[in-house]
Amino acid sequence: MSLLHTIVAFIVALGVLIVVHEYGHYLAARLCRVKVLRFSVGFGRPLATWRLGRDRTEWSIAAVPFGGYVKMLDEREGDVAPAEAGRAFNRQSVWRRFFIVVAGPLFNFIFAVLVYAGLYMHGLPEARPVLAEPDAASLAAAAGLRQGDTVQAVDGRTVATWQEVRWRVLQAALQREPVRLETINERGHIGVATLDLRSYPAAEVEADALERIGLRLYRPPLDAVLGQVVAGGPAERAGLVPGDRIVRAADRPVDSWEALVTAVRAHPGVPLALTVERDGTTRSLEVVPDVVNAGDARVGRIGAGPHVPPAHAEKMLVRVQHGPLESLVRAVYRTADIALFSLKMLGRMLIGEVSWKHLSGPVTIADFAGQSASLGWISYLTFLALISISLGVLNLLPIPLLDGGHLMYYLIEIVKGRPVSERVMELGQRVGLALLLVLMAFAFYNDLNRLLTG
Repeated sequence: MSLLHTIVAFIVALGVLIVVHEYGHYLAARLCRVKVLRFSVGFGRPLATWRLGRDRTEWSIAAVPFGGYVKMLDEREGDVAPAEAGRAFNRQSVWRRFFIVVAGPLFNFIFAVLVYAGLYMHGLPEARPVLAEPDAASLAAAAGLRQGDTVQAVDGRTVATWQEVRWRVLQAALQREPVRLETINERGHIGVATLDLRSYPAAEVEADALERIGLRLYRPPLDAVLGQVVAGGPAERAGLVPGDRIVRAADRPVDSWEALVTAVRAHPGVPLALTVERDGTTRSLEVVPDVVNAGDARVGRIGAGPHVPPAHAEKMLVRVQHGPLESLVRAVYRTADIALFSLKMLGRMLIGEVSWKHLSGPVTIADFAGQSASLGWISYLTFLALISISLGVLNLLPIPLLDGGHLMYYLIEIVKGRPVSERVMELGQRVGLALLLVLMAFAFYNDLNRLLTG
């Protein structure tokens, strides 16, 4: 994955999400007959500007892409002609101002709902929730789960994919609540297993949480044959192509895909010698796996997936596809689930139960944008929906300078019957700026830490 590819994917993602958010403010303002002076994607010096519409609204793309804004007519920011005073933002009722401000985050959630609904209608091949053998000392083994068990329901809610199982168990782990799995084994016997997560450390709710619990997706034995190679990844840079069979790694025989994965994981950032069979000939190649974090460990990854025979795919994959109405309902529930999970994670961070290392900045987001784009348009759209939800949640936090801070002032105004004083708003702006700077400092620190340690 090239740096240019990552930058382009990141800029496109930022552009789409900023436009979605700011268009919510713009459309709400127009519905309330408030005059919009400028719609800007980005901050700073304008790179391109157009004037459109009856109000000659200025549409611009600015030099600094980390955000945007909608500037409305406002008597607090400049002189307003008497004929247009009724169209000034500050002259609107508190309910109209509330609607205009909340429309930005609301559009982020609506965007995510539409993306998820579209993906549900399109249909996605997903892994069936078939379990691998858990480690003997794990919670899953203690609950009686065994290899070949297929999860049918989690806490009474039917599940059809591994992703659904993972999401439900992660939520239970964060809440430190027992979770009940209903399973069926290869002989057709139905069972119930309860995972006692009451003592699970919330600080460890991260990408490998299911591995720690002992829940692993069953993968049938596969030959060490490449099925796909990520564009720009270490495998492609080393000259590997789909169809290559790896017969030796680090001068040791490779008899399965699992053996290849083990060899790659053991060489993070270190050259790994491979012997490859291609078109009846044998050749030697050297690949340098990328360094990635798996919990507290650093492991290697080359950006390649196995060739899965059709018989395995039919057994292990299920195509999830729904009609328009059911897709929309599922999309709403999924968006709400992710938004609430994000809020819970933030709350646990504030009280110290979850590490602040989970807070990501622009470098990490750019990396995820590039990776998801390299995996195809479905992965990229899913990434956009997830970041859109995060943006909506962030903007609703009651922090001055954010939309949530303004909404907080309006709620106080509704209760008291009069606006918050300018002195209080000024102090709030300073506190809000300090809080945002602290959050940004944590995010940049985490980005640099990930960049330097892999």
